[in-house]
Amino acid sequence: MTNTPASDKWLQERTTERIHMDQLKRAELFNGRAAMLGLVIGVVVEGLTGFGIAHQIGLGAVVDGYATCRTQFLPFCF
Repeated sequence: MTNTPASDKWLQERTTERIHMDQLKRAELFNGRAAMLGLVIGVVVEGLTGFGIAHQIGLGAVVDGYATCRTQFLPFCF
């Protein structure tokens, strides 16, 4: 049984697709684990310092401004 050029091309495309999907799965697995680790570290640091995750990444002023806006019913609230 000999392979024709069409079947070789199909096999090569199928193999390339499988390799790409395997790489994508590994990348998504790594990203998910990194996100979970980052969240756990953020919660631990919040427990130790008292500053929330938004304050740790520099968004504390935005969160505080929104909380102030919601409690004082200012006309320019978003």
